[in-house]
Amino acid sequence: MTIRTFQNHSPTIDASAYIDETALVIGQVTIGADSSVWPMTVIRGDINDVTIGQRSNIQDASICHVSHDGPYSPGGAKLTVGNDVTVGHAVVLHACTLEDCCLIGIGSVILDHAVVRKHVIVGAGSLVPGGKVLESGYLYMGRPAKQIRALTQAEIDSLIYSAQHYVKVKNLHQDNT
Repeated sequence: MTIRTFQNHSPTIDASAYIDETALVIGQVTIGADSSVWPMTVIRGDINDVTIGQRSNIQDASICHVSHDGPYSPGGAKLTVGNDVTVGHAVVLHACTLEDCCLIGIGSVILDHAVVRKHVIVGAGSLVPGGKVLESGYLYMGRPAKQIRALTQAEIDSLIYSAQHYVKVKNLHQDNT
């Protein structure tokens, strides 16, 4: 793994977290307990903070970045990923907020100041425009993402299952190194 300090900011990674050796984590990044960052993922906290909660997983080839403070973006925007979040392969998270217990489908893009509330599934390939707030308890899909239907209880339960499964997988990878 490549963990890089930038402008005197070093990532803070819980000892129980797993960072794949091909992932890159730079700067103002905090990664919580039992979380995992998978191959070829880039988490770049060079111009603002990135926070990833506990038991969350950022899967292969995802990109996590932030916005800077400037005349067109006063204060910039941080990236916050809550607890028990599953971020699928090749997802782009840019200066947005994901609350707890979400699933972001493969190849989705979530842009600046968007908020994904707790218990949301964003379908594969979706685009969540900047500033959009996704209401809790629904499936969203499309480009731009639109509310499709309410989640079933089984789907809500699967969100925790997915996060727990990735904790088990990261433990296997840690035991293998």
